[in-house]
Amino acid sequence: MNIRSLTRGDGVVIGAAVVLFIASFLNLASIDCPTGVDCGRYETNAWDTLGLLMSMFLAGVIAAALIVVARALPGRKVAGLDLGQFGVALAVFSLWTAFWTIIDMSSAGAGMILGLLATIVLAAGAVASPLVGALKAPLMGAPRPQAPQPYGAQPGVTGGAGYGYPGAGQPYGAPQGGTGGYGYPGGAPQPGQPGQPDAPHQPDQQSAAPAPAQQAAPAGDFAPFWFAVPVARPLYAEDGSPTPIAELAPGTWYLAVEQRGAALVAQTQDGRRGVLQDTTGIQRG
Repeated sequence: MNIRSLTRGDGVVIGAAVVLFIASFLNLASIDCPTGVDCGRYETNAWDTLGLLMSMFLAGVIAAALIVVARALPGRKVAGLDLGQFGVALAVFSLWTAFWTIIDMSSAGAGMILGLLATIVLAAGAVASPLVGALKAPLMGAPRPQAPQPYGAQPGVTGGAGYGYPGAGQPYGAPQGGTGGYGYPGGAPQPGQPGQPDAPHQPDQQSAAPAPAQQAAPAGDFAPFWFAVPVARPLYAEDGSPTPIAELAPGTWYLAVEQRGAALVAQTQDGRRGVLQDTTGIQRG
């Protein structure tokens, strides 16, 4: 679950659900109790009325949970409906129940009044979140990424080069204590190694060694960089398939590994690669 994909609208929904849950423990009706009379049996909350508890209070809490899960885990459906759509409908139903219940009461208590206000905020946040720009902004800002390394670079290498570049970490097969592997500049020759050329021919091997390293350099002037998207955007397969393979969520950093015209080839945290066609408004790290 990607928590950083939550928006400010989701924060409003979560806050309203918390207030609604607290209101369920407060008195539903206000009673003027005469002095000396025990009115405790008349002081009831939502947990003493199962129908109101399920149709108003818990319905609102469940609606908020569905909306948040739908945001963090997009694509989940119930009976053919998206979880977010189901949650919005349940939030509106909770407000509908609260409105007509409080109208029918002669003297509403703190629990009922606070519950009505919470359902109003809950339903408004659920409906307006996809429509109002201020509510679509990320709830938590994305952390600044570390200094980007070229694609394929070893973590912790200060030279800033990837595999096959001078100054990078030791490639596979490099001897201990050396700075390069077989055929790399700086690779210390070891006595008795199979295929090791004789000393007179060693300069020729060293002069030809940079060629594989130069061939590994990325084509063009593009350098991989980290970026974040302002709103959720689909990531399409590199073969041009119209079906998205993933969704880039705001508040998360992704690595751009290649540029294709105005589009970018991006890599997700789980290693999937795809084409981001809409690059307007992205934030570079």
